[in-house]
Amino acid sequence: MNRVVAISGGIGGAKLALGLYKTLPPVALTVICNTGDDFEHLGLTVCPDIDTVTYTLAGLANRTLGWGREGETWAFMEALKAIGGETWFRLGDGDLALHVERTRRLAIGDSLSAITRDFARSLGIRAAVLPMADTHVRTIVQTPEGPLPFQRYFVEQQCAPTVTGFDFDGADKARLTPEVAAAVSDPDVSCIVICPSNPFISIDPVLAVPGMVDALRAAPAPVVAVSPLIGGDAVKGPTAKMMSELGLELSNRTIAARYGAFLDGLIVNPGDEVEVDLPQHATPTLMTTDAEKTAVAKEVLAFGARLAS
Repeated sequence: MNRVVAISGGIGGAKLALGLYKTLPPVALTVICNTGDDFEHLGLTVCPDIDTVTYTLAGLANRTLGWGREGETWAFMEALKAIGGETWFRLGDGDLALHVERTRRLAIGDSLSAITRDFARSLGIRAAVLPMADTHVRTIVQTPEGPLPFQRYFVEQQCAPTVTGFDFDGADKARLTPEVAAAVSDPDVSCIVICPSNPFISIDPVLAVPGMVDALRAAPAPVVAVSPLIGGDAVKGPTAKMMSELGLELSNRTIAARYGAFLDGLIVNPGDEVEVDLPQHATPTLMTTDAEKTAVAKEVLAFGARLAS
């Protein structure tokens, strides 16, 4: 059975992951998730990208908010606000159960990989959902006013500060998990997909784990990236803002150069093709409906198959 590996951040990446999950035999998909967004909040370990992918594949994602669980209630946050607690990062009542159990299990020595696997199984997910590493890697956003932990920048300050760079604290000490290393090097994998997630804050933390870029370069399957840009802008999130503030061209040349060390092909929205020394495939990449998610997934798989042949 041909397998597919997807490397994903949160909302945008989860959309393509769902398309792949609906297109492939479910057990044929492995999703490697960014953990640079993870942080400790209210005494709990919160893993936003892992949770977004997990909820999306389980059919539990809140489609209105784009994060959290569908049908969520907020009694905990209301009670916390009433006693003067921190409410800038909202945790729904149902979502809390996941964070509480994860924190409990981490405290007794279970790995994040094992916990994530068990949560996915409990929610009926047949794909493999893997954290990029089991040790802490934390994205730090550099600004003219000083460094900001990622969630403080992204949620509390709504991406308002100017970005001058990024650090991935702990990445130098992180190691690829055996599951991640095995997935990328698996000879039965037909395609490795870089989902249309923010390159700087969703994909770069994964690539910062020692050994990941080398593993992708040596992978037996073609590596295909789906650009997060449409018409020189991002559908959602601060990708375009960050590129502009970092002095980078708002085009797919920047995306291709970002992944150039290991990339075999790039998928772009029609009209967004650029002159790069890399095979490109143009197809509509906006994924609003489930039908659009599966359509993009099928194009990705077909493009990967052509590259492999």
